[in-house]
Amino acid sequence: MAKVPSSVVAASGLVGGYGVARWTRKRQLGGVVLAAAGVTAAQQWRHRAGGAAAGALSVAYVAAFAGSHPLAKKVGAGPAVFGVAGAVALASWAVADRRG
Repeated sequence: MAKVPSSVVAASGLVGGYGVARWTRKRQLGGVVLAAAGVTAAQQWRHRAGGAAAGALSVAYVAAFAGSHPLAKKVGAGPAVFGVAGAVALASWAVADRRG
């Protein structure tokens, strides 16, 4: 089975969490998707780049989620979510996925 890069998992968690919350109108379900992808990505980060990198990327993941809310008030929800997802994916790729 092919391995899914952690950058894809993290970005999918942010976009998927938003999509599920919006589609179902249940923010809690979106939070479950966001958390599940975050835990999965953190495990991959720890395995590929070590604990310190996993901690830093986890902080970035949570900060991206939190930061998307005020950003959405300025640029709209879709662009905000895709923007922060792209930023987290880029950071994840640079720190963990690029190596192997």
